[in-house]
Amino acid sequence: MAHTKAKGATKLGRESQSKRLGIKKFGGQKVIAGNILIRQRGSKYRSGANTKYGKDYTIFATCDGIVQFSKKKIKKYTGKLEKTTFVEIISSKNQQLTKRTINK
Repeated sequence: MAHTKAKGATKLGRESQSKRLGIKKFGGQKVIAGNILIRQRGSKYRSGANTKYGKDYTIFATCDGIVQFSKKKIKKYTGKLEKTTFVEIISSKNQQLTKRTINK
């Protein structure tokens, strides 16, 4: 005899849609201003040069250039040093200048 009488038998169907978080543009890729680089919950990755945070900690590019990831030691509010990953954009203007100075 069934124990579930009139309230319905299904226990599935409560799964939420995936939020599609993660890295959208990887190191070395070209981006234009406004491109989303990372979608995240909290500040796992920090914004560096030529990038900014959105209201949900999304990191996006503020100028055209190439994505670069770097790790730096940052002092937390507890006083502990911890490595965190920074995302920055190397603008194409800066890159052309460095190539010219290297060739001379």
